Amino acid sequence: MTDNNADETNSQDSGSQQAFPPPHLAHLAGMDLVRRTLEEARGAARSQGKDTGRGGRSPGMRRTVAGRRRSWSGPGPDRRDPQTLASATRDLAQNLGWGKRVAEGAVFGQWTTVVGEQIAEHAVPTGLRDGVLSVTAESTAWATQLRMVQAQLLAKIAAAVGDGVVTSMKITGPTAPSWRKGRLHIAGRGPRDTYG
Repeated sequence: MTDNNADETNSQDSGSQQAFPPPHLAHLAGMDLVRRTLEEARGAARSQGKDTGRGGRSPGMRRTVAGRRRSWSGPGPDRRDPQTLASATRDLAQNLGWGKRVAEGAVFGQWTTVVGEQIAEHAVPTGLRDGVLSVTAESTAWATQLRMVQAQLLAKIAAAVGDGVVTSMKITGPTAPSWRKGRLHIAGRGPRDTYG
């Protein structure tokens, strides 16, 4: 009696389930069996007109999203790639028309990098107006030296922040002390001495 129950159970199972692996794939095992089974399932889905995922699509096909053709980015740089903060702020400044002001500010912010540490220790930019950069040197000797290399400094500044931001330089030495005392004074040159 137990044999009859077992036969009934087997007949019910065989009716509701298919044998795995199918008889024509019984000679395969492991990953070969998995690959072959997946290929057959994709083939069956394709024959019914269903999407089979990446494996069923040719490389040139592109998905459409809401009626639009969707483009995929390639291995090269793309506008959708993450951007650096520097490039994002540069683009923002250009879009808002701030490019010239940002370039002018870069002259002051990058002074040490542009002219070098030695010059930056002895001279500082004090103003930029209409393309004329005012630079104050710590001594008359440094002011003279900077005037002699002014063309090279202008070339370095143009390379760093762009052409036309700084067109010329006004280099001055240290300011002389004032000899004026009090509210009243007499017009004239004051003491005959050289400063700056």
